Amino acid sequence: MNRLTGVIIGFFIIALTWQSGKFRKADPEIFRTSVAILILVIFQGWFGSIVVSTNLTTWTITVHMFLALLIVVLLASLQNRSNPSGARSDKKITLFAAAALILLFIQVFLGTEVRTAIDRVSSVLPRNEWIGALGTVFVTHRTFSWVVLIAQLILIRKIRKTPGLNTLSLPLIILILGAFLTGVGMAYLGVPAVLQPLHLTLASIAIGTEALLIFRTNGSNN
Repeated sequence: MNRLTGVIIGFFIIALTWQSGKFRKADPEIFRTSVAILILVIFQGWFGSIVVSTNLTTWTITVHMFLALLIVVLLASLQNRSNPSGARSDKKITLFAAAALILLFIQVFLGTEVRTAIDRVSSVLPRNEWIGALGTVFVTHRTFSWVVLIAQLILIRKIRKTPGLNTLSLPLIILILGAFLTGVGMAYLGVPAVLQPLHLTLASIAIGTEALLIFRTNGSNN
């Protein structure tokens, strides 16, 4: 399923790059960003084979994850460039959103550390004992989630009544609360398998949404 999805993504990105060619003169930034995304997707596909061949080592999983998130951020940039929202530039919101996004990236990194720790204990313990055996890496991830949640709620409050940004407030709160609650569910329900991909997917989409928010507020669509 992972490989098949990767192939489908590849075809979509090729089509995206092909379509962006018509903007090479009118708006070359669209074409350059599309080409960069295509190169990253190709590299990501190759690096995925490295992740598998090295038996899912910690550093390869982390790099693979952050490359995927970089692609998401670039797609958000391209979406903003090709479909301007009309939002006014606001440095204060941009800086706060950037800080909140950095916190999200840190939380994702901590999450990859938790996943690695789970790999170590899953072979010797039943699923319902995994969380208790993770130690400080899980405690750090869980505690930091409150920092992320508070920062996101403050950001959402700031953009709720801002023209051009308010449409992102509801999706963002759903994504952030969804990621938070699925994390709570994994902690207290013995890491159900269905919650693991859902937790990661919600966090990844939240990062893309927040990146789009930053692009809208820094005047990059003007």
